[in-house]
Amino acid sequence: MPGLWMGGHEVRGRYGQVEPVVVRDQFDVVLSLLRLPGYGPDPGIEHHVWPIPDGPLDGTQLAGVMRLALTANEALDVGLQVLVRCYHGYNRSGLVVGHALAQRGHFSPDEVIQLIRARRSAWALHNELFVEYLRAGLPTVRLLEELAE
Repeated sequence: MPGLWMGGHEVRGRYGQVEPVVVRDQFDVVLSLLRLPGYGPDPGIEHHVWPIPDGPLDGTQLAGVMRLALTANEALDVGLQVLVRCYHGYNRSGLVVGHALAQRGHFSPDEVIQLIRARRSAWALHNELFVEYLRAGLPTVRLLEELAE
């Protein structure tokens, strides 16, 4: 999806060392699934933070993921560059990107999962719970979670 990026706060450098990924003004909108001081973005860049675990999500957390995906799609619709990031850029960001792509209606859930893994990394969405969330659809998962509470 042109304009939609998925990444993390840290990466392994060429020689295996951990390096920070600091966002400045490369993107118009940054959606973060955790906040780390000093990792950006620059002041004036639209930044949404919704911390979630890399594990089971409750109804409120699922609603936030859905809201971030909507924010991503609204920004893409007007031609903005969007970064969705979590710690390593595989699971939590994959859930938001996957839901955003599914909401655009161009791909089935399995096609979304395959696309993310092909474009980001074979490690992307290795959290099987998040894969099941995407296959079931986040609105359905949220409803079931809230009924269980």
